[in-house]
Amino acid sequence: MKELLKDRIDRWASLLFISIAIGVVVSGLDVLFGRVLLSLIATSHELMPWIPLLLGPAGIVFMFIFLRYGKESTQGMNLIFRAGHGEDVDIPKRMVLFVTIGTWITHFFGGSAGREGVAIQIGGTIGQWFGSLSKRIDRREFVVIGMAAGFSGLFQTPIAAIFFALEVLVIGHMRYQVLIPTLIASFIASNLSHVLGLEKFHFEIVPDLTLTPLVLIKLAICGIAFGLCGALFAYLLKQSKSFTQRLFPNPLWRIFIVGVLAGGLIILFFQGRYASLGMNLIEGTFALESITSYDWLLKLLLTVLTLSAGFQGGEVTPLFAIGTTLGVVLASVLGLPVLLVAALGYASVFGSATNTVLAPVFIGAEVFGYETLPFFFIVCAFSYAFNFNQSIYGQQKIAWLTEK
Repeated sequence: MKELLKDRIDRWASLLFISIAIGVVVSGLDVLFGRVLLSLIATSHELMPWIPLLLGPAGIVFMFIFLRYGKESTQGMNLIFRAGHGEDVDIPKRMVLFVTIGTWITHFFGGSAGREGVAIQIGGTIGQWFGSLSKRIDRREFVVIGMAAGFSGLFQTPIAAIFFALEVLVIGHMRYQVLIPTLIASFIASNLSHVLGLEKFHFEIVPDLTLTPLVLIKLAICGIAFGLCGALFAYLLKQSKSFTQRLFPNPLWRIFIVGVLAGGLIILFFQGRYASLGMNLIEGTFALESITSYDWLLKLLLTVLTLSAGFQGGEVTPLFAIGTTLGVVLASVLGLPVLLVAALGYASVFGSATNTVLAPVFIGAEVFGYETLPFFFIVCAFSYAFNFNQSIYGQQKIAWLTEK
């Protein structure tokens, strides 16, 4: 009994110590990545509208180096998911360097993409590396811890990051055995990145809306619309990647030709309005600037096109922008408060496209205030129910499907 107790104590001590180390290291890398990225985006905006003309040429140079020296790193997020599922794969540490530089290049030259992919890959890579130092604990547990730290360090939404990491790998199966170490790493990464000066988007909303039966019906309609939007994004991204790979089997030609097309369209559509992360659309919405009825659709299509070419980045921040601008349209149609519905779209389209439900609920509450929590819960539930199990993550598993 004493030996068993000692073994448990040693295991937890090791797990918690490594979780703290993961939170610190991942946070530092997130801050470096994030601050340089914001600086490059600011410079890119000054060079608009012509800078996207170089998106294709920049992409082919990066892809040549990436294919030559990246090795397994070219598998990107799929490799992180495979490691999280417990497959016998080693995530190369060089992945951190390549995905970071690749995402900087994407955004500097105006590509419409996100940034969370880098944070999650940084977290998963560092998590597995630290896990390799412990022989008594399953390495995939550290991959989950690292994913949470990466997401939290970048967005500074620690509770949402915890649930995202716990639920995204296998839908319907939460890894509660690593809840405490994941919590520790997530909160350390979030607070440390804030101390180190990484910006966080936050907009407090006080919902002046009573949950009457009519309002509940309207919120359900919003949730269904957001769910369909997220499903559309995930579906088009999958189909677009497949189509461009068949059309241009050579990844160098693919990123060049599709990159030139994407860059030209980014210039054509309002001289870079839909370039980069889409934070201009999000901030413009909550500053009550003019949002058109087609902003969400053009941002969706240009992000799909950019990512299907093979550019590095992610999908989450563009999904925030797509949901926010779609929310403006729905609010005007349904007669609901514009800022509240925009906030609901911010979170629920992300949840639909990632096939998650708890993470978007809490990212909404952490970004827009906990008074909005009931509204996020209702809308994200409907959004999740109407996404038809579509996901931007090809290696994501669904528990009730794998059990059959």
